[in-house]
Amino acid sequence: MGSEPQSILPKWASKPCIMGIDEAGRGPVLGPMVYGCLYCARSYEKTLSTLNFADSKTLKEEKREELFENLKANEAIGWAVDVIDPKELSAKMLKKNKINLNEISHNSATGLVTRVLNMGVLLTEVYVDTVGDSEKYRVKLSERFPSIKFIVAKKADSVYPVVSGASIVAKQVTRDRALREWALDETAEGINRSFGSGYPGDPETKAWLEQHKHHIFGFPTLVRFSWGTCNSYFKDIVEVLWESDKMDEDCSSNGKRQLKLSSFGVTAPKRKSEEIESSGKGRCRFFQARKLEQLSQF
Repeated sequence: MGSEPQSILPKWASKPCIMGIDEAGRGPVLGPMVYGCLYCARSYEKTLSTLNFADSKTLKEEKREELFENLKANEAIGWAVDVIDPKELSAKMLKKNKINLNEISHNSATGLVTRVLNMGVLLTEVYVDTVGDSEKYRVKLSERFPSIKFIVAKKADSVYPVVSGASIVAKQVTRDRALREWALDETAEGINRSFGSGYPGDPETKAWLEQHKHHIFGFPTLVRFSWGTCNSYFKDIVEVLWESDKMDEDCSSNGKRQLKLSSFGVTAPKRKSEEIESSGKGRCRFFQARKLEQLSQF
């Protein structure tokens, strides 16, 4: 999570403040998803509405850049961002205990509120562009932060200036710049930056994905490989069988039988090998075969 550094908290932050939260880059298959917030004193709300903020998606890049520069120079406004890179998105959405995109979004918004509160800002009202059911989302946030009034609405970035400002922060400060200045981890020859907008329907993005797919290693780390868009590019992908997966199955098979017996009120005595495995010293043949030991000190 990043933010505009503020070494000294402004005086207005100790008075009742409002905050808007919005995201940029939820739909693209390339690049990070960014959550941004903008906050100010409640007494500044009317002035905020005169600053010509609008939903960032309706503005040209030059106008967003101009508004963002004005925003940064305005001492009556604070802002912060949370950048979730493609690897983190894919890892969370594909791991065994999956975290869906809505939950990732909720956690990011919650993190921004927590961060601003921890800075000492007296938040009393927070406006959020909804993800999922707006009422359920509002209740979830209210239970987490009972002292704050939450207004969660669809198209909040088009209705509330404080959310419009957050939209500009999210899109201009990081999403656009991150994609434009992305430092590719891969150093293979032939990787180019002509990937278009990053949205699945963009012909330039489609061509880039087709050009940069690898039948074993997949895509460069710029790509959110958990997106369904990626599946169509790997109809002829090389199948990879992981030895560790097979070993994990072997290790869990005894445990599954034990669970089944226990559910009928019968507990079979553990064999010595099972006792060793349950102690953590020899959990699996995968480790035993490679003479790997658990270290408690380094």
